[in-house]
Amino acid sequence: MSTAPTLRVEHEAFESGATLVAGMDEVGRGAWAGPVSVGVVLVDASCGEQPSRVRDSKAIARSVREALIPAIRGWALETAVGHASHAECDLLGMRAAIALASSRALAALTVAPDVVICDGPLDLLEANSMLFDDLVRDHQWRQRPPKVISVVKGDQHCASVAAASIVAKVTRDAIMADLGPSFPAFDFESNVGYPSQVHQRALRGYGLTTFHRRSWSYVEDLVWR
Repeated sequence: MSTAPTLRVEHEAFESGATLVAGMDEVGRGAWAGPVSVGVVLVDASCGEQPSRVRDSKAIARSVREALIPAIRGWALETAVGHASHAECDLLGMRAAIALASSRALAALTVAPDVVICDGPLDLLEANSMLFDDLVRDHQWRQRPPKVISVVKGDQHCASVAAASIVAKVTRDAIMADLGPSFPAFDFESNVGYPSQVHQRALRGYGLTTFHRRSWSYVEDLVWR
């Protein structure tokens, strides 16, 4: 069992004057198909300890992640998930696509955080620019950008980031599972768009679906594109 994350970084932010702190994490960076997704979990000093089984989403079983969603939503002030589509991943590149998904996640909150804790070392918002203004125009977080704290292995150490990873993972997995019946050979219900033997065989036999990222290197050797 992995060590439970804590609220130490969050409480340090509260002690420094922050009222609202958001943990953020992305999922889907290494997938071949589907969106890249960013979860955000907003907390304040009154939220108390996180649900006991909250961990980095990669460290817990799918059934546990799904069971934790109601508990996380009951614990946090708000949760949200933003997505950048497979096509946007191709068009923008992964870093900018993650920044776009992060923008959309923040824009889905009803209040703007003072501090955002990201799973480092990258700042999930650093690639944001005027490029995205039409997509998240005039949202309050743009008028008052939050301070960003990048924590290496933040999903293992920070409770709000771990919770965000779970929210993002469960949401993205559900999107891919919904695609599964339309593309049965690809087994999206199980691999959720990530590399697997079944996924590789389907690509060799059927080529790319409309939800695959076409600029990734795995496409180069495919006969059917």
